[in-house]
Amino acid sequence: MRDSQWIVEFNDTTTESAQNWATNVKNDLSKLAETRSVESMQWAKQSIYRIPRSVKDLCSGAYQPQTVSIGLYHHGDPHLQSMERHKHRALLTFLERSKKPLRCYLDALSPAAQDLRHAYHHLEPVWKGDTEAFLRVMIVDGCFILEIMRTATAAPESVEKMGYVRNDPVFSSHGALYFVPYIKRDMLMLENQIPLLALAILFVAEDDNLLVNGLSKLSMLILNFFSHPHDANKIHEYGKCLHILDLCRQSMLMRLSCQKANKPKNRWRFDSDCLPSTGVLKKGDVYIRSAMELTEAGIQFKQSRTRSLNDISFQGGVLRLPQIMVDDALESEYLNMIAFERFHVGAGSEVTSFVFFMDGIIDSARDVGLLHSRGIIQNALGSDKAVADLFNSLSRDVSLDPESSLAVLHQKVVEYCGKPLPRWMAYAKHNYFTNPWVGLSIVAAIFLFALTGIQTVYTVLGYYHSK
Repeated sequence: MRDSQWIVEFNDTTTESAQNWATNVKNDLSKLAETRSVESMQWAKQSIYRIPRSVKDLCSGAYQPQTVSIGLYHHGDPHLQSMERHKHRALLTFLERSKKPLRCYLDALSPAAQDLRHAYHHLEPVWKGDTEAFLRVMIVDGCFILEIMRTATAAPESVEKMGYVRNDPVFSSHGALYFVPYIKRDMLMLENQIPLLALAILFVAEDDNLLVNGLSKLSMLILNFFSHPHDANKIHEYGKCLHILDLCRQSMLMRLSCQKANKPKNRWRFDSDCLPSTGVLKKGDVYIRSAMELTEAGIQFKQSRTRSLNDISFQGGVLRLPQIMVDDALESEYLNMIAFERFHVGAGSEVTSFVFFMDGIIDSARDVGLLHSRGIIQNALGSDKAVADLFNSLSRDVSLDPESSLAVLHQKVVEYCGKPLPRWMAYAKHNYFTNPWVGLSIVAAIFLFALTGIQTVYTVLGYYHSK
């Protein structure tokens, strides 16, 4: 039998196209091992992805930049062209202040051009074949990012020393108020990124004194710009961040050490390295109840010690959650972080799991009001219903990773809700001890009942003693 007959049994009626297809499959199969290796290397380098239409359709505005294009995917979009002249002004001011020619930055980026290209999941042919055009975008957009972050976080007099006039529409206190909030939102979109490597190269090439700790200083500049809390001494613990979105995501997680997570005993933290592997729930096994229902089951809500999305714990009927600010930018920020976790293998699922968890405990405005009263939710949207609707929409097409440590916390909460004593105590507290007079009346009644019981016992004992 011929070698190709294991694929398809040829005969006189077999079409030429079928024979060609069988031959192509055979050739591809012979190169399968090599193809796997090449694909694996390509996937490992990718970090900036196009959002599929099926995902965008759920909330298109969250993934589409409205003010400025960063990187390649939205370069040249007509509705973003008005910002291009400001990006060019930023480049000129950057070069003027650095006192270095453009060629210096081109030479610095050129050796990394291939790695920078590989960061993009999908590239149009023009970017693959024209290295100069590709580097031009990296430099212009990179310089714009550095300049907008510096001017937005500096005092007005310092901005003027950087080379910008006081009435500059973008690089000024006016721009920080009216333009920067929208630029920030666009800079945290997955499709609107440039590799952090490109920013780091430009940052260091500008100042030779930053060769040693340039990446740490760049990271602090980014986190200050986005008002993300961070510890300057622990920047290195974030690991290798791939772009601005990834860096901000890492700062929101700020993992706690296992020593802290294990004290006191039986304290369950959202940290998979510190949790046992047994008893993890499979997807769909259990759903967390709403905050109001959990309260009725005897669970108390308290604010965590940090704002880390990892700092979730449950102990002794107390569920601790990190404080979060819910504003207009949160939806886009969370959705893009969820998209990054979805498409980047190995990124983790912490933000996705957190959103899934919050959607479970937030069903209505009453749940939001309860969490707000406990200092967990800071509502900048206005109404509690708007916050509830936001979290319910964030969780569309989102599922909980059955291997995540949050599944363990789910199990502990559900087990606690099944105990009758906490529920009875919560019911009594809610119905009888919210009013101090009612509470005092109940205590007095119990006291009188106890006295009556004692009197009865003594009467009976006296009767038998007299006998």
